[in-house]
Amino acid sequence: MLMYRQAGASSAELRDAVGISMLHDNAFDEYLRNNHAIEEVFASGEFGLSEGAQVHPSTAMLKKRAVHCIEGERAAQKLPFETDVKNAILWHHENADGTGPLGLDAAHTSLVSQLIHLADVLDITCGITKIGAEEFAQVTAFVQSQKGKKFSDRAVELFCQGVQLEDVRRMQELGPEACLREAIPGHVVDYSRDQVRDIADFYASIIDHKSSFTMVHSMEVADKALRMAERYAWPEDRATRFFLAGALHDIGKMIVPTGILEKPDRLTNDEYAKIKDHAAATRLVLSHLSGMEDVTHWAANHHEKLDGTGYALGLKAEDLVFEDRLMGCIDIYQALTENRSYKDGLSHAKAISIMRGMAEDNKIDPGIVEDMNEEFDTGVEVAEEAPTGKRRWKCPVCGYIFEGEEPPAICPLCGIPGYRFLPL
Repeated sequence: MLMYRQAGASSAELRDAVGISMLHDNAFDEYLRNNHAIEEVFASGEFGLSEGAQVHPSTAMLKKRAVHCIEGERAAQKLPFETDVKNAILWHHENADGTGPLGLDAAHTSLVSQLIHLADVLDITCGITKIGAEEFAQVTAFVQSQKGKKFSDRAVELFCQGVQLEDVRRMQELGPEACLREAIPGHVVDYSRDQVRDIADFYASIIDHKSSFTMVHSMEVADKALRMAERYAWPEDRATRFFLAGALHDIGKMIVPTGILEKPDRLTNDEYAKIKDHAAATRLVLSHLSGMEDVTHWAANHHEKLDGTGYALGLKAEDLVFEDRLMGCIDIYQALTENRSYKDGLSHAKAISIMRGMAEDNKIDPGIVEDMNEEFDTGVEVAEEAPTGKRRWKCPVCGYIFEGEEPPAICPLCGIPGYRFLPL
């Protein structure tokens, strides 16, 4: 922000530069997974990469960085920025001399991407917000030594002119977030439903890519939330906000280690506690959004139960508004019916049968279950299923019923370790 301000950027340009900078690593999980063939991206001509650019085949690291940049750019293009920040994420690992992952030199990248690159390198290699006067002089010397190599001439000039020791000390004293809020006042924008959907889709993709188990879960919950809102003929604003709550309901899972989310074996008590933390984290993250208090509650209360056995707050029926109850039911239905790497999705009939059992146990709202049965199965009544002869196990937290010789490793609804299931 300091460098771009030194370049004379407008308020809108500064807002967008800060936003795109904060999101430059949005595809970091793709970097870790590295499941993409980079050569296919170049062959397709997407982003114009086939024109004057070539992937460096020398190291696996560069290819992984290319994945991270390409997927991050694809995701960010969904967002309604005010100014042109196109390809800022795509190019943020490019070196001025063309030795970056896409082989583009400074003449073929944007100033915003060059400044993000410089700031990224300094944060990783120097920890610039933790240094003193002597180290700052060393950092400045390093930046100048990389002029025309790692960093463009213009980026080096703007760093030397726009970032002073007192700026670093102020960041250390107040914190980067406070400095940004002070330099760039809050800005309110009205978005259309389509734009809200694009924003929701962007953040949902980050959430769901946290684990291969839930690659489309958040947007499926959001879409079903919108369908139910339309069924109840809610006003457009209320329906759109409920849709957004559905997309963001699992944003707190960003704090849960991927190894726990994808653990195929039984969770320990400590691991289960970390799983449960995600609902509280969702509330904490969304509570910073002014004017979104209803969205925050609808999203964060999706694991609460009518009898008080849910989490994170242990709320009871009298504490849960209709939207809270509805979001909880939608999340359960989606978890039951979607395919995951450790289970096949259940049929609509089976999912509704399980949810009816949960409603009988005073876990979820029976009226909502019946409304969802009509909405998602075109009104076809669920027939009682004949006994299968298999052993049955019940989750003591959410009421989920499992059939099998042994309980599941993990409850697909609430994440409780399977060894805590009770035989029926």
